[in-house]
Amino acid sequence: MASACVVTIQPQQGMAVPATSRGSWQTGLMDCCSDCSVCCCGMFCFPCLCCQVALDMDECCLCGNSVAMRTLYRTRYNIPGSICSDFCITMWCSVCSVCQIKRDINRRRMMGILW
Repeated sequence: MASACVVTIQPQQGMAVPATSRGSWQTGLMDCCSDCSVCCCGMFCFPCLCCQVALDMDECCLCGNSVAMRTLYRTRYNIPGSICSDFCITMWCSVCSVCQIKRDINRRRMMGILW
């Protein structure tokens, strides 16, 4: 069972984060061709992909396509960004957002660094 990650301080603009602890996305937001199976699942069965992402993160299946889910994932892996950018990406690029998270989960799982 995964341990709960409690965020007590939200990252602020200008807040110094050591370069060694910064993470990054394994693929870009629009890198659909890097894993076509995830892209096809997102395009043709979006609710299924949302549930897969939520289950991979030990969260409720209904939360897979939420701003909170993207923010939680970014926070876990120290990926730069903001709640505002998470909101915009989730609102206007929902499929790309969930596909990016799923590709990231798959790659981190293969590397053995998935929480």
